[in-house]
Order: sequence, then C-alpha cells, then structure tokens
Amino acid sequence: MRAVGFNTPLPISDPRSLLDLDLPDPECGEQDLLVEVLAVAVNPADTKVRASARPAAGTWRILGWDAVGRVRAVGSRVTGFKPGDRVFYAGAIDRPGSYAELQAVDARIAAPAPATLDDEQAAALPLTALTAWETLFDRLHVDRPVPGASDALVVIGGAGGVGSITIQLARALTGLTVIATASRPETVEWVTKLGAHHVIDHTQPMAPQVEALGLSAPPAFVFSTNQTDRYLEDIVTLIAPQGRIALIDDPASLDIVSLKRKSLSIHWEFMFTRPLLGTADIARQQEILSNVADLASQGKIATTRTQSLGSLNAENLRKAHALLESGRAIGKITLAGFPRQEQGA
Repeated sequence: MRAVGFNTPLPISDPRSLLDLDLPDPECGEQDLLVEVLAVAVNPADTKVRASARPAAGTWRILGWDAVGRVRAVGSRVTGFKPGDRVFYAGAIDRPGSYAELQAVDARIAAPAPATLDDEQAAALPLTALTAWETLFDRLHVDRPVPGASDALVVIGGAGGVGSITIQLARALTGLTVIATASRPETVEWVTKLGAHHVIDHTQPMAPQVEALGLSAPPAFVFSTNQTDRYLEDIVTLIAPQGRIALIDDPASLDIVSLKRKSLSIHWEFMFTRPLLGTADIARQQEILSNVADLASQGKIATTRTQSLGSLNAENLRKAHALLESGRAIGKITLAGFPRQEQGA
C-alpha cells in the first residue's frame, strides 16, 4: 500500500522529513477494523511526534490520528460493524496512523461517520472532539457547578482545532457562558462565529479582561490548550476559588503551588490515554464519537475544517505540518486519501 512516513526526526523544511513509501498492507487484529482511508486531518500531535520520535533502524513511523474511511474487513471479535461501513476515528498513538491507504484500528474507538458531512469535513472532528468532550465532561465535570462561581468556561486558544470544537460542544450541550481567547481579527471573527459569548485577547493580561465582562462571579472553569506555563499566573488570578483547570499541552515544567490558596484542581487531558493503556472504559470513545456524529447530523455542531491541501502525499503533508508549526492555523487542515489507482496499476 501507499503511505507517508519517516525514519529520522528532521525539520519540516527538509524534504526527507516525510517521504512517500510503499509498505505491506496492515494485518487486521481480532478487535480491529481494516479501513480504507478516505480523508485525514493533521494535528499538532503529528508535528510533535515527527520532530521527536526515532523509529528503529530499518523501520518507518506512519503518522496521522484523524481519519474517515470505508471498512474493508472486521476482526473476529468485532460487533456492530461490517465491510462497507463509513467510519471515523482518531486511532491510537502507539499504532501506525492514517497517512496510508489502509489502516487497522480498534473497533471500540471508531464510530459511524456523520452522514451529513463529506469525508474531509468529518475527518476534522475525531481527535479534537474527543479531546474537548473528555475535557468538559470527564475531567472538568462542567455539569457539576463550583459553589459561588460563575457558570462560565474560559477557552485559551479558542481558534485552534481543539478550542474550535470545545466552544461548539459547550454551547450545544451546556448552559456555560463561553469566553474564548483570540488575538487577531480573523481569529476573533472565527470564535465568535462558532458561538463564543465573549472574546478576550490572550496576548494581554486576561484577568482584568474577564473582570471587565461583568460576570456575577469569577469563572468556574478554564481550559488551556497551549502555553499553559505562560498563562498559569493569569489563570489562577481570574478563576473562582475551588475552580477547575484543564490543559492538554506539554510544558517543560509547571509549578502549581499557586493553586493551593484557592484550592484549585488541575486536570490533564490526553485523548490517547484510553486506547494507549487499554483502559476498562476504552469504548467510551466510540460512545463520544457516536454522539458527535449525531450532533453534526442535527446541525448542532459544524466541521472545523478550514483548509484542504489536496490528496495524501509527502509534499502536501509537509505543507500541512509547516502551516501548523507556524502557529497561524485556524481550525483544522485536511487532506483527501490517496487517489484511487486503476485495477492492475
């Protein structure tokens, strides 16, 4: 099968950082779906792994943790799926990814793709929607109010992939007042379009801006999607006592002693925890994706795809990685699967 991968971590400007490959088809395990990949989305996780992972000599690392595809085969222990089903999923970080014609994925973390979205639109959703849903309901427990706090959520990095879907899910599923951060006119417009009640600028002190909104009390919840170490002091100032903070980034270090005075709690969200560690509730991800598909089909959330870069190949994926690494991307970048080959080609 055709695939795109790497065997040495290199800057994305190096043509060898991602290469076109011809690899054996993956095997379909007893709990797996074997999927023909129809579209993918590119995430910061892709760029981080590409820049740091060192595959064993003579092997290739295949990235990609967002996909829509058509089921080719099902494992002996799989129920609820059959060949021909159109599915979407984010996959597992310790298995070969979706930059390939075929991918084997655990059926318990896949779900039927939204019928109302095309392949690339749907491919933009799984990883970020899982991250946002798990953050809101499994980590922050936003359905459990913080005494004396305003029922409000601050989303730092609102225009990114995760922030974009967090805003929508919070509006569709909760009564939270959503305060998103954005610093450029185009990102302010984007988060407002997605449903943020208020927009503040994260390049300026955020606590005074939140106070100026005139909420009845400080916000109960903060979700930081990037540069948490840089914003932590501001977060501690603006959040209510006993509030809850979630983060998804990877600070080199994070001093949380300042959280003690307010009895703040901090929650790390890593979407890959369930599939990576085979947790007892791994099928929770299928449940979440099924709910996300229903919300999309009902028009309650929209795709966060903002740009398509053509079909899967190394050159187009290098462009996508470069755009993500620039820090200027809004929403999600997608690509169609490999062009179909004529029989016998």
